[in-house]
Amino acid sequence: MSILNFIVIFLEVLLLFNLLIFVHELGHFLAAKWRGLKIDRFAIWFGKPIWKTKINGVEYALGSIPAGGYVSLPQMATMEAIEGKAESSGEPLPNIPALDKIIVAFAGPLFSFLLALAFAVVVMVVGRPVSEAETTTVIGYVEKDSPAEKIGLRPGDQVTEVDGHRVTKFGGMGDSITWRIVRSEGATIPIKVMRDGKPMEFEPAPVKDETKFWQRKSLRQIKIGPALSSIIASVTPNSPADRAGLRRGDQVLEVNGAKLYHYASLGEFVEDHPNQALNLTVLREGKNFPVSVTPAKPISPPDEKPRLGLVWDANGRTTLAHPGAIEQVSSSVGAMLDTFGALFAHHSDVKPQHLGGAVKIMDVYYRLFSSEEGWRLALWFSVLMNVNLALLNMLPIPVLDGGHIVLSLIEAIRRKPVSARLLNAIQTSCAVLLIGFMVYIAFYDVQDLQWKRGKDKPTELKFAPNSSGKN
Repeated sequence: MSILNFIVIFLEVLLLFNLLIFVHELGHFLAAKWRGLKIDRFAIWFGKPIWKTKINGVEYALGSIPAGGYVSLPQMATMEAIEGKAESSGEPLPNIPALDKIIVAFAGPLFSFLLALAFAVVVMVVGRPVSEAETTTVIGYVEKDSPAEKIGLRPGDQVTEVDGHRVTKFGGMGDSITWRIVRSEGATIPIKVMRDGKPMEFEPAPVKDETKFWQRKSLRQIKIGPALSSIIASVTPNSPADRAGLRRGDQVLEVNGAKLYHYASLGEFVEDHPNQALNLTVLREGKNFPVSVTPAKPISPPDEKPRLGLVWDANGRTTLAHPGAIEQVSSSVGAMLDTFGALFAHHSDVKPQHLGGAVKIMDVYYRLFSSEEGWRLALWFSVLMNVNLALLNMLPIPVLDGGHIVLSLIEAIRRKPVSARLLNAIQTSCAVLLIGFMVYIAFYDVQDLQWKRGKDKPTELKFAPNSSGKN
């Protein structure tokens, strides 16, 4: 990726990420204006301001740390430790009704929710790419010696139920095969499938991959993958596949007469039959034709096993869906509630370390923008992010909007404000805990960044040129 392309994508990510924060804080700002509260500062980003101006008594600022933002409201529970101290007249300010505080606190999540709805309407019009994993419940790949293989699951099995829950897709949150496996808590996972029109039941024992002590703990899996169209993304020059005439965009349907449900199965077949000629059935431009190809050893890396020289499209065939706006928002709310449910379930393997923070969100946006049709995926992801921002801020934690609402309700019941000393102690303690948790999550998020993933990329294969000079 060129430096210019990197800069463009980075700026796109920064702009979209900060739009989410800006709209949330704009909700607080407009509500405070409406209710007549004193506003010291409306800032986007944290840290020492690199730009600021004052208009009608309100300081507008752009911080030096490009993440987050805030509205400084001295008549509400302030968070100067996080927000930074704004200039103020120093004059005593009148107390404001608890209802006004609740309205101002609630306005931020409300604006985030409305922005989610706006993004959802755009996605409904322009559409979003949907992978085959989101539209199928058919098993396409069963790893060797995996829990799934040991119990008898096979490629081609259509999963109908996992752990007592109906499933409608393979990947993602909610009623997906992957999520129901992750959320299971028993020693085995009841799985119902349809095979050749007959219902069957299996109970594989899930496993978790080993991880280093500083890495996120892996989650439950039974080592299966979804049925995907085996579409060629690229062909290595001078490779057996290249010489056989295979091209980018070709779809391999069968190998030696057996239906291919997932490209990984072809890789395993090559490893098991390294010197055997393979008879492939290939689909190109709507027509099927046979291709005979024999694996060969590449010249680099030198100890590599015989290969065909194919790189596959990991998503299979994608389609453009136009989900309804309400459907998108409700499914985002459901995903958030599912996550909370998993976090608080007694025997769940999902822990706080599996959550993602600002670093993870920026990384996901970056990867989305880097892909084809990435702008559509980024719009769709923004629906989820705004719903998350709204719901997380409604948690009854003092430094969040939900905490402001709870404190205001207590004030309304007591008919007098909470003690300033007590409020300061609560706010400071929660701020320290929140910042600590953000650092804790960022520690794990950094390990998933592009530079780290790049170390795990497979070595590029190189094949010797054909002695005849022809491919």
